[in-house]
Amino acid sequence: MRPTGSILTCELRFFCIWLFNKIKFKKGVVSVEFVKISIDGKEVQVPAGISVLEAAEQNGIHIPRLCHDPELTAAGACRLCIVEIEGRKNLPASCVTEVTDGMVVRTETDAIIEARRTILEMIIANHPLDCLTCEKMGDCKLAEYCYQYGVTETTFINPERHSYELEDSNPFYVRDLNKCILCGKCIRACAEMPCKDIIDFNYRGFNTKVGPFGDTDMASSDCVFCGNCVAVCPTGALTEKQLHGKGRRWEYERVRTTCPFCGTGCNFNLMVKDGKVAGVTSNPDSPVNGKQLCIKGRFGWDYIYSDKRLKTPLVKKDGEFVPVSWDEAYDTIAKGFNEIKEKYGGNAFASLSSARCTNEENYLVQKFTRAVMGTNSVDHCART
Repeated sequence: MRPTGSILTCELRFFCIWLFNKIKFKKGVVSVEFVKISIDGKEVQVPAGISVLEAAEQNGIHIPRLCHDPELTAAGACRLCIVEIEGRKNLPASCVTEVTDGMVVRTETDAIIEARRTILEMIIANHPLDCLTCEKMGDCKLAEYCYQYGVTETTFINPERHSYELEDSNPFYVRDLNKCILCGKCIRACAEMPCKDIIDFNYRGFNTKVGPFGDTDMASSDCVFCGNCVAVCPTGALTEKQLHGKGRRWEYERVRTTCPFCGTGCNFNLMVKDGKVAGVTSNPDSPVNGKQLCIKGRFGWDYIYSDKRLKTPLVKKDGEFVPVSWDEAYDTIAKGFNEIKEKYGGNAFASLSSARCTNEENYLVQKFTRAVMGTNSVDHCART
């Protein structure tokens, strides 16, 4: 059987280039350089060239971050991941600081805690504090870190506040730019996951906002509505329309499953409440696609409740399709196949298999086509 699908994204290409530069080739042997560092008093050995944040994660130490995502290039925009590094006067962003041999890192000192509180206060100075009714509540990183560091209000009083209109011009997601913290994750996701580069920062200073070229709405842009920007957004600036008003994030059971639309095998979470699917969210632990999904995988699930969905076999009788039992349906199919084979021979028959089938099911299709019908005319929809 041929492979049923593959993914080669910009992100994967960037990773391969990065990995190639970090790996040493000596006499046919592949080796990776390691350096020794200290994180919060713990002596560890980590691959050379990775960031301080990555080194901490590899050793079970979580550093708060809003703009960083392991599937995207690092930007160091939010500054929440600051750390202390012995010998440096400032507090560098750990996501863009490479480890060096002998580096001594501290991730949670009094100075760091105070600086993170100040950063959070500056962020919420122009951020709506409507957490009680926000659709992202329970899954909002900004709210999570404000709770962690005890930030309930801001000392940075700004007489100017953004007052953008809610944008819901497309059928898939809602943009509330009043809740945007300008972390840039959606911009990098658009550029590096589907490689579309539709959105970027518009204007400057206080008026900076994220949007398509010319500051148009998303429906008027070249957006393909894959929703990967929604998947990486740390606040309520981008939310799925399908989940609006259906419940709080903690009320959903996340059921991991595989997308049925093609042979790639992307994983995602079905958001299930009261026994019904309410929507789809990314599963970052998926080994195939990570957070990435296409428009069909993320938003094309509603067919499962369509009133046009077939629930029983149908056979045409007297010009009309009527429900029949499975036994009658199988008998009708077998009779038709036999008549075609007897009249025209096996080569009058062909089968086209589906990417939704398992490898075992596809094997049965080709075996049936060759052994029973007597033809090699078998193909697969994902091959094209």
